Amino acid sequence: MVIGAMPATNVTPKKERQRTRVRGASAKRKLARAFQTFTYAADSLEKSYGNLQAEVLRLRFELERTNCDLATSLEENSRMRGYLARVIEGLPCGVVVADRRGQIRMTNPEARRLLPEIAQVSSQETPSIEQAPTALRNYLQESREGGAPTERDWAIETPEGARTIGLSCTVLGEVNGEGTSSESVFLLRDITEEKKRAAERELARRRESLAEMATLLAHEIRNPLGSLELFAGLLADAAATQPDLRRWTDHIQAGLRSLSATVNNVLQFHSQPPPQLAPVNLGRLMRDSVEFLRPLARQAALRIDLQNFLGELEVPADAHRLQQLFFNLALNAFRAMSAGGVLTVRMQWADLNRMDEVRIHFEDTGRGIAAENLPKVFEAGFTTHAGNPGLGLAVCRAVAQQHGGEIRVASEPGMGTTFSLILPRVGRLA
Repeated sequence: MVIGAMPATNVTPKKERQRTRVRGASAKRKLARAFQTFTYAADSLEKSYGNLQAEVLRLRFELERTNCDLATSLEENSRMRGYLARVIEGLPCGVVVADRRGQIRMTNPEARRLLPEIAQVSSQETPSIEQAPTALRNYLQESREGGAPTERDWAIETPEGARTIGLSCTVLGEVNGEGTSSESVFLLRDITEEKKRAAERELARRRESLAEMATLLAHEIRNPLGSLELFAGLLADAAATQPDLRRWTDHIQAGLRSLSATVNNVLQFHSQPPPQLAPVNLGRLMRDSVEFLRPLARQAALRIDLQNFLGELEVPADAHRLQQLFFNLALNAFRAMSAGGVLTVRMQWADLNRMDEVRIHFEDTGRGIAAENLPKVFEAGFTTHAGNPGLGLAVCRAVAQQHGGEIRVASEPGMGTTFSLILPRVGRLA
């Protein structure tokens, strides 16, 4: 063996080349498979990326459409809120909204006008229903407990005077386990005029019923009263020479004539057709009226003094109604005077320069009328005498107006009273 020589092998160069070719072919196949795998992965990635882009594009379109719909919805909601706000602001009734915590969320101008306290509370940083008027708080509590009526009347005082508010409450939402609920809506209506009209209708209905009954009774009394007047006149004529009997007949005539005046007042007040105007001799009518009233004056130890500065002047009038006016003014004076009193009836021109109106004064020496009662003396039903229906002076004013004239009163307690009737010389209906 030769030292340092290479060991001999069985591999020949030809086999080595074959092996090299085999290894190269295998590497090519592996490379081909790797490239194929890469290509497939790239294609798959590209397809996925394309799908992702398409999905992103679709989602973007959907988002844009949703945003557009949302913007439209928000705009519509905004318009609707504005519209509802304008409606609530313009409602003729007051609106107060309180949330479940008792804070006032909204009030409209009418609520603030009707309840200035609400305006003060709602202007605070944290307005609370607990600071509102007691009636509002109590009503809210009753409503939440389910015991409040549909609407209740609430009397309040305002700078314009007493007002009546119709108050109703609606609780929105469900009641939870703690007994509280969501928002409560109060509605406030100014029903002062409504209540007033209802009271006026009821008063008119009662007056109509009373008028029908009073007219029926007056007619039933008037018929026999005329006969009694006739017989009393016959008795007075027969007793003219017998002083004692004359006093009794004066009492009878005074009572009958007072009753007749009351009956005529009832008929005149409750039944007032247009007056039938005709030329009336005013002097003669007044003389007849004074003679008719003398028995009443003698009975009460009073005196009537007639002063006529007009002569036999004729004026357009309804003689019966005008005479009733004279009777009422005289009877009113008789009631105000004690024994020895004097009723002066003075007939004169209202203005001597124009001579277009006449003035008739009924001046008594009675106790006078208190200043606080002067504005009320012509109101139907007002009286300071027990048992007197209080229609006489109201009828006087109505008759004066029917003749186109007027009636005035001047009085001072303890100094007597003067009623002045002013009538036009020519026809002038009111």
